[in-house]
Amino acid sequence: MSKNIVVILGHPEVSSYCGKLAETYATAATEMRHTVKLFKLGELEFDPILHYGYQKRQELEPCLREIQEAISWANHLVFIYPQWWGSMPALLKGFFDRTLLPGYAFKYRENSQLWDKLLTGRSAHAIVTMDTPPWYNWLVFRSPGHQQIKKTILEFCGIKPVKITSLGSIRPASPTQLSKWIEQVAKEARLA
Repeated sequence: MSKNIVVILGHPEVSSYCGKLAETYATAATEMRHTVKLFKLGELEFDPILHYGYQKRQELEPCLREIQEAISWANHLVFIYPQWWGSMPALLKGFFDRTLLPGYAFKYRENSQLWDKLLTGRSAHAIVTMDTPPWYNWLVFRSPGHQQIKKTILEFCGIKPVKITSLGSIRPASPTQLSKWIEQVAKEARLA
């Protein structure tokens, strides 16, 4: 069954290895007759800072409104980014701060600590590159960035299941290993 897929490249440098992974994913998914929209945050012009929190409305730039519409249209979301300092790049975090807003992604209930999840019915896949070996990231650091995107961002808004693929260590990887990871991402896109 074909899907509507949104791929978001969270690396600020679009020609990075993550950029190659995003292009690979989009191409492989399209070849499987999925409809794909690819957004490269590093090419978009938006303020990643939520200046007033939720206290005052900050108008969305046209590119962020377009991505919100694409997320509403999609049944599968893919985020491709590097892990820096145990988490995602500031650009991607700022994107989440600016787009996954109350009334769009979730809604707090009146006089309650609970909230309504407004983006249910969608699945997600985070493909994360890292210099830390994935086993070390899990065993020693307890995968804080993975927990953040899965539990406190995507599942908070009702998106599930959330799959995470960790690729690393990138820095010392040989060209052969880098090519294997490209093929792994293409295979995962074909199975989306």
